[in-house]
Amino acid sequence: MTALPTPGHIPVMLPEVLDMLAPRDGATYLDGTFGGGGYARAILSAARCTLWAIDRDPAAIRRGEALQAELRAPDGTSRLHMVQGGFGEMRDLLAQRDAPMLDGVVLDLGVSSFQLDEVERGFSFRTDGPLDMRMGDTGPTAADIVNTMAETDLANIIYEYGEERRSRRVAGAIVAARAEAPILTTFRLAEIIRSVVPGDRSGIDPATRSFQGIRIHVNDELGQIVSGLEQAMEMLSPGGRLVVVSFHSLEDRLVKRAMNRAAGRVPAPSRHDPGAMRAGQEMPEFRLLTTKALRPTDAECRANPRARSARLRGIERLPTAESLTSAPLSTERRP
Repeated sequence: MTALPTPGHIPVMLPEVLDMLAPRDGATYLDGTFGGGGYARAILSAARCTLWAIDRDPAAIRRGEALQAELRAPDGTSRLHMVQGGFGEMRDLLAQRDAPMLDGVVLDLGVSSFQLDEVERGFSFRTDGPLDMRMGDTGPTAADIVNTMAETDLANIIYEYGEERRSRRVAGAIVAARAEAPILTTFRLAEIIRSVVPGDRSGIDPATRSFQGIRIHVNDELGQIVSGLEQAMEMLSPGGRLVVVSFHSLEDRLVKRAMNRAAGRVPAPSRHDPGAMRAGQEMPEFRLLTTKALRPTDAECRANPRARSARLRGIERLPTAESLTSAPLSTERRP
């Protein structure tokens, strides 16, 4: 098949994602985080398949509709179907559109390159913009959070989601600053944080962790991940695969735990537990495609610094006895 042209956006670990997802003709896939469309284009180029794509961001939906038009057949149909919403609601979003069971799902977690680069979205402190940070266009902004949230609650989200050890100091500085004037821009918030968090040898900007914590809270990112992983595995056909790229330890920890549970890799129950024998006899419905997270190559990290923190994990729903006897040979998935 002719490869679809790729825009400036660089999808992280694309060869590894495609190899693990193994797209095939006639199958149905979901890109739960369309973003710049890098994975979607690659999947649709790799096989004559159908792809559903979800994103909360109206700008991402518009990019997807442009790709949809490129793929439109003479009869008006397209192999790409765009859906606006959060991937944590994928079950309801796809059920409303009578989508079939899925042969594969890919999730690229965190904020997209387009969102980071758009000053007006307020995700980055490297350029001055309105303090927004929403991946969609509804709900409270980061400015709403930092100007109204109680100091203790603000410290908690910065500590838990940003893993910032000086979270109480940061929250105190924010509350003191907003008493003088509302905090409305990324530069002002970053300056407030830097005033109480010193730099270290890592070279990471002192505002990075606090911005991460506030962004995760604004978008309920961890809640979306927990819900999305559960629903994705539920919607996979036998032999279907879930492939996830995460970018920090909080995300990767949730992915690792969910996949290990689904594959039956949980701590052995106590021999004194009456239910231990019964639990041990349960057969898992999934197998891990990665026992340890895969990392990007050194070459990719040099070419795309945003790939440096990426982790890739995958899982496959095990074929049932019924699917093994009824599936035609042409649809068998390569190992």
